[in-house]
Parts: sequence; C-alpha cells; structure tokens
Amino acid sequence: MAVGRRRPEPEPGPGSGISIGGNNNAPVQNTVGQNISHVNQSASVAGAVDIETVRDLLASFRADVERNEASLEHVAALRAMADTVDTSLAAPDAQAGALHRVIQALPALVTGTVVQQGGEALANALTSLLS
Repeated sequence: MAVGRRRPEPEPGPGSGISIGGNNNAPVQNTVGQNISHVNQSASVAGAVDIETVRDLLASFRADVERNEASLEHVAALRAMADTVDTSLAAPDAQAGALHRVIQALPALVTGTVVQQGGEALANALTSLLS
C-alpha cells in the first residue's frame, strides 16, 4: 500500500469582495464589500425621454441653480445653457447644434457642485431626446 502525498488545493487569493446586487440596468444598486471607495453609478434613460420630461428636468435644474447660486462659480453660464435648452425645445430640429453644445459643456460645468446631479440628468435626457 503506497502512501502518497495529497496535493493541497490552493487557497483562493484575496478577491475584491464586492457584490453588486439588483438589476444592472436599474438606476439604484446595492454595493456590499470591503474597501469600497470612489464608487460611481449612472443610469441610462435611453428611449424613455420626451420633451415634457426634459422640460421637467430643466425646471428642476433651474430651481437648483437659483437655490444654490451663492455657491456656484458659473451661474451665468448655467442660466444661459438653461435658456438655450428652453429655446431649443420649441424647435429641436432647428436647434440641434445648440443642444449638442449644451450636452458637451454642461457636465463639465456642474462637476463637483451641488447641482451636478441635476445637470448631468438634464444632459443625459437631452442626449436621449436627440438620439
């Protein structure tokens, strides 16, 4: 009877320990694990946006800008972009270029501000509206 040495199975190395639950297409997900930092989340609303949705987001964004104008660096530019969107919604085909410029510039202007979420939501809705 031969006595052999059994090869031990390698122990699994340390993994990320991160589990993201829920529907990956949903706007809210649960993240559970160790050492979680700098987690960003976004949701796409492609195909679900109409002009009224954009107008509602625009009104909310304007209210956020007015409420927080003392802490915002580019208030005049944000108001001008909101006015451009408002004007462009009346004739979206004729103003598509102006809307594309707002889509490109708005996220950069609101990054790190108290109106970031509303500005990004407006830019995403405009993107969906034009696509």
